[in-house]
Amino acid sequence: MTVPVALSALAEQVESFEDVVYLVTVSQDTTPHVVSVTATWQGDELVVGAGRHTSHNVEVNSRLTLLWPAPAGSPYSLIVDGSARLVPDDQAIAISPTRAVLHRVAGADASLPSCVTVLETADG
Repeated sequence: MTVPVALSALAEQVESFEDVVYLVTVSQDTTPHVVSVTATWQGDELVVGAGRHTSHNVEVNSRLTLLWPAPAGSPYSLIVDGSARLVPDDQAIAISPTRAVLHRVAGADASLPSCVTVLETADG
């Protein structure tokens, strides 16, 4: 089941998850780098803090993924792919979401859809 919806629906989904989100970037040699961050909306972008390693990865490859783990008892985690840019002087990156899905977690009711599209843009 795939039902594309507006960016505002993604914002509502983000609000329904816990504050902890995992940011996945890749280095020039494609080594993954995963950090825990908090994300806030600033207009149509999600903004997260970024250390030296994460910032360098974004300079090399702006594509990244955010993962909100499933809250206790929920059958879905939230995965958001996007394109990032460095926020000057803020040790942060701003992310323009390009695709988002609710992804069924292991052990959840198998009769539920495995993946539900929340957002898909022309860039996604």
